[in-house]
Amino acid sequence: MATVELRFSALPEHVRTARLVAAAVARRAGVDEAVLDEVRLAVGEACSRAVGLHQSGGISAPVRVTLIEEEKQFSIEVGDEAPRSVPGATVPGASPGEADMDAEEDEMGLAVISGLVDDVEVSADEHGGLIRMSWPTTPPVTLVP
Repeated sequence: MATVELRFSALPEHVRTARLVAAAVARRAGVDEAVLDEVRLAVGEACSRAVGLHQSGGISAPVRVTLIEEEKQFSIEVGDEAPRSVPGATVPGASPGEADMDAEEDEMGLAVISGLVDDVEVSADEHGGLIRMSWPTTPPVTLVP
Protein backbone atom coordinates (compact mmCIF):
# COMPACT_ATOMS: atom_id res chain seq x y z
CA MET A 1 0.00 0.00 0.00
CA ALA A 2 1.53 3.28 -1.15
CA THR A 3 0.52 6.57 0.45
CA VAL A 4 1.19 10.17 -0.56
CA GLU A 5 0.36 12.97 1.85
CA LEU A 6 -0.03 16.59 0.88
CA ARG A 7 -0.53 19.49 3.28
CA PHE A 8 -1.14 23.02 2.11
CA SER A 9 -2.04 26.41 3.55
CA ALA A 10 -5.76 27.08 3.39
CA LEU A 11 -5.53 29.33 0.34
CA PRO A 12 -7.61 28.87 -2.84
CA GLU A 13 -4.56 29.03 -5.10
CA HIS A 14 -3.27 25.74 -3.65
CA VAL A 15 -6.42 23.79 -4.60
CA ARG A 16 -5.27 23.52 -8.24
CA THR A 17 -2.00 21.93 -7.14
CA ALA A 18 -3.90 19.38 -5.02
CA ARG A 19 -6.09 18.52 -8.03
CA LEU A 20 -3.08 18.01 -10.29
CA VAL A 21 -1.24 15.85 -7.76
CA ALA A 22 -4.37 13.75 -7.12
CA ALA A 23 -4.91 13.14 -10.83
CA ALA A 24 -1.27 12.17 -11.39
CA VAL A 25 -1.22 9.74 -8.45
CA ALA A 26 -4.64 8.32 -9.46
CA ARG A 27 -3.38 7.67 -13.00
CA ARG A 28 -0.27 5.93 -11.64
CA ALA A 29 -2.42 3.85 -9.26
CA GLY A 30 -4.48 2.49 -12.15
CA VAL A 31 -7.66 4.57 -12.01
CA ASP A 32 -9.39 4.43 -15.39
CA GLU A 33 -8.54 7.39 -17.66
CA ALA A 34 -12.25 8.07 -18.20
CA VAL A 35 -12.66 8.72 -14.45
CA LEU A 36 -9.69 11.06 -13.96
CA ASP A 37 -11.77 14.19 -14.62
CA GLU A 38 -14.15 13.10 -11.86
CA VAL A 39 -11.19 12.60 -9.53
CA ARG A 40 -9.90 16.09 -10.32
CA LEU A 41 -13.31 17.71 -9.85
CA ALA A 42 -14.10 15.84 -6.62
CA VAL A 43 -10.72 16.65 -5.08
CA GLY A 44 -11.06 20.28 -6.15
CA GLU A 45 -14.49 20.51 -4.55
CA ALA A 46 -13.38 18.79 -1.32
CA CYS A 47 -10.26 20.96 -1.04
CA SER A 48 -12.18 24.17 -1.83
CA ARG A 49 -14.67 23.22 0.88
CA ALA A 50 -11.86 22.63 3.40
CA VAL A 51 -10.17 25.91 2.46
CA GLY A 52 -13.46 27.77 2.90
CA LEU A 53 -14.08 26.17 6.29
CA HIS A 54 -10.57 27.07 7.47
CA GLN A 55 -10.83 30.64 6.23
CA SER A 56 -14.29 31.28 7.68
CA GLY A 57 -13.25 29.74 11.00
CA GLY A 58 -9.93 31.59 11.20
CA ILE A 59 -8.02 28.30 11.31
CA SER A 60 -4.34 28.52 10.37
CA ALA A 61 -3.68 24.75 10.26
CA PRO A 62 -3.04 23.27 6.83
CA VAL A 63 -5.56 21.30 4.79
CA ARG A 64 -4.59 17.60 4.57
CA VAL A 65 -4.89 15.45 1.46
CA THR A 66 -3.93 11.78 1.68
CA LEU A 67 -3.73 9.65 -1.47
CA ILE A 68 -3.84 5.91 -0.76
CA GLU A 69 -3.10 3.23 -3.32
CA GLU A 70 -4.42 -0.18 -2.29
CA GLU A 71 -4.57 -3.46 -4.20
CA LYS A 72 -7.86 -2.86 -6.04
CA GLN A 73 -8.79 0.61 -4.86
CA PHE A 74 -7.49 4.16 -4.87
CA SER A 75 -8.67 6.47 -2.06
CA ILE A 76 -8.32 10.15 -1.36
CA GLU A 77 -8.95 11.68 2.05
CA VAL A 78 -9.35 15.43 2.44
CA GLY A 79 -9.22 16.56 6.05
CA ASP A 80 -9.85 19.87 7.72
CA GLU A 81 -9.63 21.08 11.30
CA ALA A 82 -12.83 23.11 11.24
CA PRO A 83 -15.21 22.01 13.99
CA ARG A 84 -18.09 23.68 12.16
CA SER A 85 -18.00 20.98 9.50
CA VAL A 86 -20.50 19.11 11.66
CA PRO A 87 -23.84 19.48 9.81
CA GLY A 88 -26.01 22.07 11.53
CA ALA A 89 -23.15 23.64 13.53
CA THR A 90 -22.63 27.39 13.41
CA VAL A 91 -19.59 29.59 13.27
CA PRO A 92 -19.04 31.48 16.53
CA GLY A 93 -19.81 35.15 15.95
CA ALA A 94 -21.55 34.61 12.61
CA SER A 95 -24.97 36.13 12.05
CA PRO A 96 -27.84 33.69 11.45
CA GLY A 97 -27.96 34.69 7.76
CA GLU A 98 -24.24 34.00 7.32
CA ALA A 99 -24.54 30.65 9.05
CA ASP A 100 -27.47 29.62 6.80
CA MET A 101 -25.55 30.64 3.66
CA ASP A 102 -22.44 28.76 4.81
CA ALA A 103 -24.53 25.65 5.55
CA GLU A 104 -26.14 25.84 2.08
CA GLU A 105 -22.74 26.15 0.38
CA ASP A 106 -21.44 23.24 2.46
CA GLU A 107 -24.40 21.03 1.50
CA MET A 108 -24.04 22.02 -2.16
CA GLY A 109 -20.34 21.08 -2.14
CA LEU A 110 -21.09 17.71 -0.56
CA ALA A 111 -23.86 17.11 -3.11
CA VAL A 112 -21.44 17.80 -5.97
CA ILE A 113 -18.89 15.38 -4.50
CA SER A 114 -21.57 12.69 -3.99
CA GLY A 115 -22.62 13.14 -7.61
CA LEU A 116 -19.05 12.64 -8.84
CA VAL A 117 -17.96 9.77 -6.59
CA ASP A 118 -19.86 6.52 -6.03
CA ASP A 119 -17.95 5.60 -2.88
CA VAL A 120 -17.77 8.62 -0.58
CA GLU A 121 -17.83 8.90 3.22
CA VAL A 122 -18.13 12.17 5.13
CA SER A 123 -17.39 12.38 8.83
CA ALA A 124 -16.96 15.28 11.21
CA ASP A 125 -16.62 16.03 14.88
CA GLU A 126 -15.42 18.81 17.13
CA HIS A 127 -11.84 18.35 15.84
CA GLY A 128 -12.62 18.68 12.13
CA GLY A 129 -13.93 16.79 9.17
CA LEU A 130 -12.83 14.15 6.72
CA ILE A 131 -14.06 13.31 3.25
CA ARG A 132 -12.94 9.88 1.99
CA MET A 133 -13.46 9.11 -1.70
CA SER A 134 -12.58 5.82 -3.39
CA TRP A 135 -12.34 4.55 -6.95
CA PRO A 136 -11.61 1.06 -8.28
CA THR A 137 -8.29 0.45 -10.00
CA THR A 138 -7.35 -1.88 -12.77
CA PRO A 139 -4.11 -3.80 -12.61
CA PRO A 140 -1.57 -2.81 -15.25
CA VAL A 141 -1.54 -5.00 -18.32
CA THR A 142 1.76 -6.79 -18.75
CA LEU A 143 2.68 -8.10 -22.13
CA VAL A 144 4.42 -11.43 -22.16
CA PRO A 145 6.75 -11.94 -25.12
